[in-house]
Amino acid sequence: MRGVWLAVLIGMQVVCAQLAQAAQPTQIRLASEVWAGHTNADGSGLAWDILRAVFEPVGVSLKIHSVPYTRSVGLVQRGGADAWVGSYLNEIQDGVFYPHWNYDADHISALGLRDAPEATLQTIGRYRLAWVRGYAYDKYLPNLTHYQEVYRRDGILSMLDMKHIDFYLDARTEVQDVLNEAEDKARYRVIELTKLPLFLGFADTPDGHALATLFDARMELLVKDGSLRPLFERWQQPYPFD
Repeated sequence: MRGVWLAVLIGMQVVCAQLAQAAQPTQIRLASEVWAGHTNADGSGLAWDILRAVFEPVGVSLKIHSVPYTRSVGLVQRGGADAWVGSYLNEIQDGVFYPHWNYDADHISALGLRDAPEATLQTIGRYRLAWVRGYAYDKYLPNLTHYQEVYRRDGILSMLDMKHIDFYLDARTEVQDVLNEAEDKARYRVIELTKLPLFLGFADTPDGHALATLFDARMELLVKDGSLRPLFERWQQPYPFD
């Protein structure tokens, strides 16, 4: 009798394993703003390379939607995507959830005029700030009270020149993109403030939970064996997992 029950138990384990495998989604729908070198619209970029390394070897293909940041969040909340790229931890609470692992980190910088006061992470809240709508730096940097959100980055230099703001906050690569548009780069300076881990924000759905569980398991493996390090070297970005 004991042997019979053992056989039944083994059979149930096999069936459960098969059902779990069958239930795993074969595609992840990812929404993201286009960030040069990170999430290019053509599917190239560091983030897309990382996520391909995470999902494709276990049979999950990437379907990419390139949309503005706030729209990417909305797609996930409405069930139109399984996850969005480039969120800070617990940035959004409604209808989404976060995995354990981040996939990268943003180096947050402040762009200001050369003659602007010296600012640090502890003092940046004293000044008039701007950042892209939806980035919610007030949740992650201390004492930010005087700020405005902008829809586009192409007017930032004019806002600084006319002293409508003291500093513009963004990830270092985006700050550099803004600075590259300046005719006289020497008029400005960039101040490094802090580093914020970057996450996928997953839809609070059965597929979202299954994909997040898979994401965490794969990131654990890839960080341990160093497989992601060459991707950061290829895109000339600092490795965030040391």
